[in-house]
Amino acid sequence: MWGASGAAVVVCAITAVLPGAAASAEPAGVARDSGAGVERISVAADGTQSDGDSTGGAITTDGRRIAFTSSAKNFTPGNAAGSDRVYLRDEPSGQLKQVGSYPIGSPVISGDGEYSAYWVLLFRDTKVKLAQWTAGSSIGLNCDALNCSQPSLSGDGRYVANVATIGRPSSSQRIDVWDWQTNTKQELAWFDHTAPSRPSISGDGRFVAYQDGKAKDVFVWDRDHGATSDPIEGPSKEATIVQISEDGSKVVYLSGSDTYVHDVSSGTAQRVPDVKGLAIDPTGNHLLYAPNDTTGPSLVLRDLGAGTDEVVSDQPASAGVDAVSTGGRDVVFVSKADDIVPGDTNGKSDVFVRRFA
Repeated sequence: MWGASGAAVVVCAITAVLPGAAASAEPAGVARDSGAGVERISVAADGTQSDGDSTGGAITTDGRRIAFTSSAKNFTPGNAAGSDRVYLRDEPSGQLKQVGSYPIGSPVISGDGEYSAYWVLLFRDTKVKLAQWTAGSSIGLNCDALNCSQPSLSGDGRYVANVATIGRPSSSQRIDVWDWQTNTKQELAWFDHTAPSRPSISGDGRFVAYQDGKAKDVFVWDRDHGATSDPIEGPSKEATIVQISEDGSKVVYLSGSDTYVHDVSSGTAQRVPDVKGLAIDPTGNHLLYAPNDTTGPSLVLRDLGAGTDEVVSDQPASAGVDAVSTGGRDVVFVSKADDIVPGDTNGKSDVFVRRFA
């Protein structure tokens, strides 16, 4: 792995250029309740429930927009086969846009909600695509490796961190950060293996947290200093990355049966015992976790400062990174349960948002 002097800057082309971020006009649509409670997000613009499974779920810092995937045939025309599509929903207007097709895994979203990123299978290889709300479409980043995957987006969508896998069969990988507006790329780390090494980028693109999946160490790269930290979990300890907060102040990682919230500035970590951390809010103050004890709630939101908990879901549910808005006000999650909101009769997995007053 390269350290402070190892990062390389490579100029690369992108297959197309999206227009710069632009404020979209407020569309006509179905008004939404912005108060506390739970709302099903994976519905058509007129409120019709999905006729296919919906998964994923990533929310903006202000809770206004949510990205998710769905195999629904009744959301937009042209999906008679019920293949997976990437959607962006604008709240509180209720407008729904299809922005991509055939995703692998869950999409991520920029903090301002203008962009979403996901990865797709292209022949034998995987490539990263960047979707834009205003354009309502996606472009592909011209990955110079055979496979690029597991993207993470900065707050304005300008920087895209991803894993690039090298060789056929795959033998090594690296962590890349693309600045797609200037067509440049930085290579942060090289690994001589293909064990998981997913990156997570801060909102301003300054920090990238990632893991060496073979050594089971988590690192933080600092753009301002061009340097990579020592393993943040310390020596003789295994760790798995969850996410860096949007403001770059905290990194969540798993070690053993516990979750740790690492403070980037002080180098100290807050331990949250016997839980699996799933996401952290943009300020680094609210942790979404799944208790290891499965007899209680499936998802819980902790105020790390106050040490208090709010139940997100009592029913079986799951969530990923980018699932919490600023201040822990909104949490997006997925569940197959049919009694979370009234009128859920589709028998499918749905995407929901829990809003706290």
